[in-house]
Amino acid sequence: MKKVSWIALVVLLVSVLQVQAQQQILPPLISVNGVGEVKLEPDEVVINLGVEMREKTLDQARKQTDSKAAAIIAYLRKQGVDAKDIQTSHVNLQPIYTSSEYGKANPDFYLAQKTMTIVVKKLNKFDELLSGLYDNGVNRIDGIYFRVSNVEKHKAEARKRALADAKQKANAMTSELGAKVGKVYSISEQNLGGVPRVQYAKSTMMMEQDMAQNGGGPSIAGGEVIVTSIVNVSFVIEQ
Repeated sequence: MKKVSWIALVVLLVSVLQVQAQQQILPPLISVNGVGEVKLEPDEVVINLGVEMREKTLDQARKQTDSKAAAIIAYLRKQGVDAKDIQTSHVNLQPIYTSSEYGKANPDFYLAQKTMTIVVKKLNKFDELLSGLYDNGVNRIDGIYFRVSNVEKHKAEARKRALADAKQKANAMTSELGAKVGKVYSISEQNLGGVPRVQYAKSTMMMEQDMAQNGGGPSIAGGEVIVTSIVNVSFVIEQ
């Protein structure tokens, strides 16, 4: 019985200590959000492009697509695009039945598709490069987006600015109440998924007006890439 009593006493003491730990009084705190932004001109453009062929036989469709894909890669390499910036992203071969005839054994044609993702680092050559891609067999452009290289460096700078913004806000708020900011109690950063927000410098209408006035010009505008960091910081308040 004595052994059981001791065990019960130990369990009770552990429970009391846990409750006391949970009820620990926090120091006076001020919690603020800090926002930091780095605004940049994009220095790379990513293009998702493809070749799509329709032929009577599967072998013809495949050979035509492979031939054009090889010509596209050769053209890109000749234009100075690095091999590591050219990637085949999707290949598709399938029979296509266009008639509604039930139980039809032979397809009307075969569809062959090959898509690639390329990174262009010479933005001033974009129009010329795109024209050459069409000439060498590209018949699909699935997407174009701008980005900045070495984005991790810019994320670190945005985070630094966000922390400075948080401290400035905390100092301004506490000084109004006759207090001051003490040590940092906790820090966290909101996860934005690592995708910079993109803002375009000109609308499509403005670009068309400029091209009409200037007799042409670039067909794309890189706009502005904004790398953003948001931090949550709690400081101890000192009287």
